[in-house]
Amino acid sequence: MKREQGSTLFLKAVIILIGIAVLSLCIWLPVGAREAADSKTEYAYLQYILLLLYVTAIPFYFALYQAFKLLQYIDRNEAFSEMSVKALKTIKHCAFAISILYVAGLPLFYFVAEKDDAPGVLALALVIIFASIVISTCVAVLQKLLKNAIDIKSENDLTI
Repeated sequence: MKREQGSTLFLKAVIILIGIAVLSLCIWLPVGAREAADSKTEYAYLQYILLLLYVTAIPFYFALYQAFKLLQYIDRNEAFSEMSVKALKTIKHCAFAISILYVAGLPLFYFVAEKDDAPGVLALALVIIFASIVISTCVAVLQKLLKNAIDIKSENDLTI
């Protein structure tokens, strides 16, 4: 029992650190974009990329919150519950929403890559899309397995 709480405590700390890192990016990226736009007006399009980053931060933080709740369910020995399935479903939808938003913003990343001759920008967007789809798929499989385990557990509880 102690080891489980230690591992969930570590994962909770990681979730908090990831949230702080993304929050610091959301705070400091506009400063750099504003300075770049002030120095050269040809960099004014960076504001649209920042808008996309802010819009995708909403489902990202919602998924982090759901992951934190899932870890709390594990701590309370409620991992095999409908609340856990619901949290996984929300995480799956958030990851899918992030990938859809980045697919919609892909022309903007292409424009930036062409204008600055920096193909890494487009590659970064593609990596985020791919990672979000992989996370969504893995969570969907985990959700289905957890749902099946809950069904088997409830069936066993009825037969005993």
